[in-house]
Amino acid sequence: MRWIGFKTLVRRECGVIVRFWIVTLAPPAVMTALYVTIFGGVVGQQIDGWHGVDYIHYLSPGLILLWVIPYSFAHTAAGLLGARSFRFIEEILVTPLPNWVVMMGYVAGGMVRGLLVGLVATIATLLFTQLSIHSVFVSVSVLSLAALVASAGGFITALFAKTFEQVNLIQGSVLTPLTYLGGVFVSISTMPDWAQALSVANPMFYMVDAFRYGFLGVSDGPAGTALAIILALGVVLMFAAMKIMARGIGIRE
Repeated sequence: MRWIGFKTLVRRECGVIVRFWIVTLAPPAVMTALYVTIFGGVVGQQIDGWHGVDYIHYLSPGLILLWVIPYSFAHTAAGLLGARSFRFIEEILVTPLPNWVVMMGYVAGGMVRGLLVGLVATIATLLFTQLSIHSVFVSVSVLSLAALVASAGGFITALFAKTFEQVNLIQGSVLTPLTYLGGVFVSISTMPDWAQALSVANPMFYMVDAFRYGFLGVSDGPAGTALAIILALGVVLMFAAMKIMARGIGIRE
């Protein structure tokens, strides 16, 4: 019963992704192409790059995560908040499915969208430059964990949010600045001292840094440490989501 319920939730979320692909998948491909063309092709000619890597190659892994994280977050947050707003969450809650299955279904749906967006962004990047993967294990692990962390964060946000504007506020004022200050476009060693200090507490930095190591074999910090931090953050967020659901916040109000 639990497995059937989980598959049903994930299948429904995947159906939304496929049905509205022009909204869910197409924009990251176009934006990635623009970023690579403008920043990598034009601005990159004026920059030597870092760690012995050309700027366009240094930029590419960060661009992929630039779309995976917000799209995973937004999909899960919008899906759960939509279920709450239109009251069809009650149809799920009256089933014998435990809360953790419901949570996993929504989180997995957000992860699927994030990973598909990552695949689309990777393909768009390969149209302009060649990428060689240094470590497949690290790359896949970081990408999956980044999607998990962002999706779990979106789930928790949707439990507390009352409107879609509140979700957009969190994404625009918290998630986006953290992502852009996470070393997507430049090495954090080039940032001001205050920004470098903040990067230590910025989870996005560890995601971008570890993912860049998986692709290029270079990083600003130990990749193993970054991977461990991302994994720990994912576990904490999932545990927090289950505790919040157990208290009935956002689903039985």
